[in-house]
This record gives sequence, C-alpha cells and structure tokens, in this order.
Amino acid sequence: MKVFKFGGASIESVERTKKVVEIIKNNNDGKMLVVISAMGKTTNALEEIVNLLFDDNKEGALEKLKDLKEKHIAYATELLDGDTAKCKDKLNEIFTETEWTINEPLERGYNYFYDQIVCAGELASTSIITLYLSKLNIDNQWIDARDIIRTNDTYRDAKVDWNFTNQKVSEAITPLLEKGKLVISQGFIGATDENNSTTLGREGSDFSAAIFAAALHAESVTIWKDVPSLLNADPKQFENTVPITNISYRETIEMAFYGAQVIHPKTLKPLHNKNIPLYVKCFLDESLPGTKVQSQEDYVAYPPMMVWKKNQVLISLTTSDLSFITEGNLANLYSIFYAHKAKMNIIQNGAIGFVTCIDNRPKKVENLINELSEEYKVKHSAGLDILTIRHYTKGCEEEFLKDRDVLLTQQTKTTMKFVLK
Repeated sequence: MKVFKFGGASIESVERTKKVVEIIKNNNDGKMLVVISAMGKTTNALEEIVNLLFDDNKEGALEKLKDLKEKHIAYATELLDGDTAKCKDKLNEIFTETEWTINEPLERGYNYFYDQIVCAGELASTSIITLYLSKLNIDNQWIDARDIIRTNDTYRDAKVDWNFTNQKVSEAITPLLEKGKLVISQGFIGATDENNSTTLGREGSDFSAAIFAAALHAESVTIWKDVPSLLNADPKQFENTVPITNISYRETIEMAFYGAQVIHPKTLKPLHNKNIPLYVKCFLDESLPGTKVQSQEDYVAYPPMMVWKKNQVLISLTTSDLSFITEGNLANLYSIFYAHKAKMNIIQNGAIGFVTCIDNRPKKVENLINELSEEYKVKHSAGLDILTIRHYTKGCEEEFLKDRDVLLTQQTKTTMKFVLK
C-alpha cells in the first residue's frame, strides 16, 4: 500500500484541490492512505489567534476565528457546488470546539493552547476533502489522527508512543485498507492519553506520513510539493541549481543537519528503519520524475550540494585561567548550550579556546552569553553566514567567497564549511 502526503500549498485553492484529487484517483490501487495538511496560510492564522489570546485580546481572537471559519465554508461551498450541509455541520463542530478552547482560563500555558487551537486547520481541511471525494463517488474513510497517533504531553514537539500507535493503526486503519477504502487523515497532529491535542513539531505533516507508513509497512511514501524535485541548493539563494533524482537517507539527513530545507530527519528515520522509499513529486505536474530517497549507500556522484545559513552569531570562548579545554570543559560547555536549546551549527576548539556558531535569537544569545561569562572569557560577533558545500569540487567555493571575510574554515574529504562576514 502507498502513503501520499499533500501540504497546505497543494490545497490552498479549489483548483489545486481538484488537481490533488485527480492525482489520488490516478494512483489509487485500492490500498492508499492520504495525509493532508491545513489549507495554505491557515496554520499562520491559527497561530495569530493564539498570540491574540495570550496578548489578552480574546475578542480579537474570536473575531479572527470567525473569519477563518467563514473562509473554510466559502471554500467548501465552491468545491462542493453548494452541497455543503454536512460540511457546514462538521466545520461548525470543529470551530465551536476551538471557540470553547479560547474561552478557557489560560492556566495550562501557551504551548498547550497552541496545540488545542492549531489542530483545527488539519481537521477542517480533511473534513472538506473527504466530502468532496464522496461527492465524486470515491469510497473513502475520514480518520481523526488524534485517535491513532498517541504522544506524550510535550506540546508543540510531542514524542510518539510507537507501541500504542502501531496497535491503533492495526486495529483501525488496516481493516479499512483491506476493504479497499481510501483513508484520509491529518498531518501534524496527535493526542495524549488524556485526549489533549498535540502537534509534532517542525515538518510534522511529513512525519505523520512516515508514522502511518512505518506502522502499515507501506511500499512507499510520496510527498507532493510545488517544486519539481529536491535540488542541490535553494534556488532563492543560488543560481543554476540542478535537480537531484536519487539521494540516500544518509545524505538527506546530512543536508538537513547543515540547514537545508529538505526532508526533516525525524521523517526519514522511521522510513529508513523499515526500508521504505520516499518520493518527492510535484503536484503541479505529475509527469515530472521528482526525487527518490532510499537506503542505498553505494557511491552516488552528487553535484556540489550547497547550504547558506544566514543570521549567525560566532561565539568565541577561552578559559579564564588558561587551563586546557579538556573533556570536562567540553562536557560543561555542551550542557550549557543544551540547557539554552542553542544548536551549535559549527564547532572548533583549540588548547584553551572554543568557537561555535548558533542561530541569532537575540534574547537566547544574551542569556547564553551571560551564563558562559560566569566561567569563560566570551567574545561574540553577529550578522554572519555559514556556507556549507558537500561533495565540493576544486574551486567551486571561490565565487561565493568574493568580497567576504572568512572568519573560520573547516574541511573534510566530503564537506567544506565557511563562516563569513
């Protein structure tokens, strides 16, 4: 069986949604599960509602929720040609529950309310699409992902209870697929054992597709995007990018680690563990070959793969008493950075010094430097970039280093990294 995942951009208009349904029809072999995100910009609107609520503007939050509900009803009315009685009932149910959440006392904190409110986007979009599929006489079953994907209560970055989730997939989804039903579910969301909604963090919808695929032992996962394939670099930052038709899980994870906007490692891990290939395809043109991500480790002649990570802070430390940077000092430094949730994007140390780059989050950087200064002499420089080139060729970096000060260089057999001012 196959798992397809469609993001918010693919259903942001009625025309695009009809195209998505055509793709589903063309590829449905009788055993397919489809994961769908919230409609384009919906999650952003729901996040604004949460922010209004915590800015003590409940009226503004409720008004924006009303606007969002009306937008979904208008979308459904156009898609369903006015046959919206069932859809309106379902949308009213979803947005009424969200309204109740907005009216609750704010005792459980921002992250809790974020997850309870933001989940409405995926529930609404899939409710509309499942009714459209039924209108086209496509036999399908809507499944609430929160009934299947069990997580802990780390709101906004929940961890999956794989044993419970695998069991629920086997009990609730496998029988439907065996009957030939198309299963429609949501990305990004799960629930705790107390039935509180949770979200799965960055790239959560892709991760949802991987969770379902791993539990179902799927033959493949396809993530449908508005780009032809994965590229060797971000075309917004680099000219003359080239498509990548085949790439290993390992290489994709490496690129994500360095900051490339590719597939998140948490999505790849369960697929790699079950040896399930991942395809990245273009929903705008189904005929394009796209990219295949798989567990092949044989040598592949990749082109130079480039990542430009902007808005960095270079932090340089030396020991106050000129003692060596030993394992003990390194353990202490790592624990401090970990406590401040500051990912070190490049690391280099000498006898008495330690240098690293982190993302420039001003308040986080300030707090981090204050703690480091208690034990070390600290210097820092902001407004920097990191350029990473994997599978570099001789001289390929030269055009990117023109008119830039190189503050730090690292080089291995496969990777070059530069901190640039």
